[in-house]
Amino acid sequence: MAKDHADTDLDRELDDLPADLRWREWMRRIEAVLFASASPVPREDLARVVGQGASVDLLIDDLMADLEGRSFEVAKVADGWMLRTRPAYAAAIRTAADVGDQALGLREYDVAVLAAIAYHQPITRDGLKDIFGKEISRDLIGRLHARGLIGTGPRSPRRGAPYTYVTTEQFLVAFDLESLQDLPDHEQLEDAGLAAE
Repeated sequence: MAKDHADTDLDRELDDLPADLRWREWMRRIEAVLFASASPVPREDLARVVGQGASVDLLIDDLMADLEGRSFEVAKVADGWMLRTRPAYAAAIRTAADVGDQALGLREYDVAVLAAIAYHQPITRDGLKDIFGKEISRDLIGRLHARGLIGTGPRSPRRGAPYTYVTTEQFLVAFDLESLQDLPDHEQLEDAGLAAE
């Protein structure tokens, strides 16, 4: 999340630079912000580090092209962008890097519950019980919530209405999705052998 106040020391316009160097500097600023951020950075926040007339989308496109062939990439996630390692390097990272607490460590059942939430959100624990035919433990809901994969959704305005659950931006990041529209449809799940025909 960006600071609430503008940095008065930052020369956004860079009028003293030729156009090509100005563009390159804006790209590098966006790259630095994405590199430093642990979560996707929205367009509005990136616009704070470039000049008035600069297109964040075009700068991102040029940065993506500039990073082509590198081990990391710019990815659109939810309403923002982030830098992440390309999937081809996952095995190398697991082999040599200390990424212990980044692993989701979800069991198959946990992923099934998470998928049910993603496909049916907002959903209550009773709604999950209807899908799975048994009560979903508060402990499992708590673990998914603690990992930032789910959050509480809208509640009915009536007194005592049950909590609902929805997936979060962290869910999109963890499963490499730009939005919930990228979830596989029923036909894709059938083709993968993950759903009954």
